[in-house]
Amino acid sequence: MNKRTQAALATALLAALCLTQTGCSGSAGPRGSEGGGKSNRATANNGTVIGGTPVKGGTLTILSNQDFSHLDPARNWVVGDMDFGVRLLYRTLVTYKAAPGAEGGELVPDLAEDLGTPSNGAKTWTFRLKKGLKYEDGTPITAQDVKYNVERSFSPDLPGGPDYAARYLAGAEGYQGPAKGKHLDSVKTPDAHTIVFELRKPFAEFPYATVLPTFAPVPKAKDKGPQYDNRPFSSGPYKIESYARDKQLVLVRNPHWDPATDSVRKAYPDKLVVTMGLKANQIDDRLIAGTGPDASAVSWGKLRPESTPKVLPKPDVKARLLAESTNCTEMVQMHTGRAPFDNVKVRQAVQYALDREAVLTASGGPALNDISTALMPGSLFEGGKQPDTLKIPPTGDVEKAKQLLKEAGKPGGFTTTLTVSNGDKGVAEAIQQSLGRAGIKVTIETVDPSAFYDTIGDTRNRTDLTYTGWCPDYPSGSTFLPFVFDGRYIKEKGNSGNHSLFRDEPTMQRMDEIAAMSDAAQANKAWQQLDGEILAKAPTMPTVVERMPLLVGTNIAGAFGHTSFGGQIDYATVGLKDLSKSQG
Repeated sequence: MNKRTQAALATALLAALCLTQTGCSGSAGPRGSEGGGKSNRATANNGTVIGGTPVKGGTLTILSNQDFSHLDPARNWVVGDMDFGVRLLYRTLVTYKAAPGAEGGELVPDLAEDLGTPSNGAKTWTFRLKKGLKYEDGTPITAQDVKYNVERSFSPDLPGGPDYAARYLAGAEGYQGPAKGKHLDSVKTPDAHTIVFELRKPFAEFPYATVLPTFAPVPKAKDKGPQYDNRPFSSGPYKIESYARDKQLVLVRNPHWDPATDSVRKAYPDKLVVTMGLKANQIDDRLIAGTGPDASAVSWGKLRPESTPKVLPKPDVKARLLAESTNCTEMVQMHTGRAPFDNVKVRQAVQYALDREAVLTASGGPALNDISTALMPGSLFEGGKQPDTLKIPPTGDVEKAKQLLKEAGKPGGFTTTLTVSNGDKGVAEAIQQSLGRAGIKVTIETVDPSAFYDTIGDTRNRTDLTYTGWCPDYPSGSTFLPFVFDGRYIKEKGNSGNHSLFRDEPTMQRMDEIAAMSDAAQANKAWQQLDGEILAKAPTMPTVVERMPLLVGTNIAGAFGHTSFGGQIDYATVGLKDLSKSQG
């Protein structure tokens, strides 16, 4: 999604494909460096664990400048929120291994006994739940509860969540959830421990989809519609003790979580406290100092670019900095359904006017970012590197942009508005200045991060330009291009992914053709080719592929950036070194 989960281990995916499809060739699927770029430029700890093995107990504090977008598993599709939700509050049928580097892309069973059994040419998938699974009140977790959450993910009043179910389940067209007693016949639960999914077309990658929160259990008796966002009922190692929006969330142990059923979550702390509403530079300064209660704290958001000079030159502080690649492509997305961006020459003018070097600098510089030259990250391309199909100089080509505007009937330029999360204001100013060189006058609107995706997902009222990114849910072009550029899944509210509102019939037809290919290597090459074709039609302009710089306190152990959760700290394994330094 917009900065959601990303590339898992490519070889594991290819193996999964070969189990259920014919014609797998000897060439690998998506592969290469996790960041799709120059891994030798990393300046901090990626692929390693900071602080050794944690002790059990104490309070882990998470310092944040924002609230969560959503914690309801039917709506949770922002990468950091997903990491927090599926590692601490609820479990899914399958999950990712808790390990740094490429090993973190390995699928392992979670609620299910295994990774699922395909039949009917990968159009049917069966999962058996483990025995002894319980909610926070001690009641058993059932297959019917997983089915119920899948169904409620279709509800119009619960927008914004993963839509794999809508795209793949048979008979899902027009379905709007279980509120009126209607259920999906394509999700069967023959008993309390068995769930069967009937798909409309073969989907060998389906186990990767069941990592997503859509496939977490929700008991019908606890469902409160949109209000469930405030108090998800726990099937994981922690439960919510209190939640004051925009202020504080406190998690305590779920006494009915059984570690014997869970090979992933270690649940080291007794309590987790998320302190919200802090200023980003305030968080950085507190963690750089790393004293008192902040010794047992971690940062929710990225280290600010202006804070890097306080970190990188100091070995003791730099040793506490994680910088795993997000594997997400950041983009300036243009409203292709509204003038003047319904004109391809206007959109191309933006591509040529944009100074990606300036955006790179505003995002923290080359130590923490790479300039993007394609839509999909490098891990989805041959050799692990993005191609450069447009061949636009990194600083742009202003004269070419002005010529395109003239051809579009806009010789004097025009005015427009760009919406960004308030943490990206510096990036927005770089965009504003670079487009201004060609006569495109940009007004900046900033939005609180917790409301950002709901704001830009309101397609009727949103601005012409937005700045956001996309991360593949697993290493396949099928989890990137269709979600960002298939116009058939645009929603008026809660729109996710296709923030350029791009509706292009040849593109959608080609997506269907690629999805029907039985040879994984052939499909991979086709996605790569389609990437360049879409970029030439200019619905968006990629800017950078970021890393996720996260600073942790001096008393933190077991911390690493998980590649499959956007480089965010894996909350399954993080904890404290010394309980005597724990506060609260």
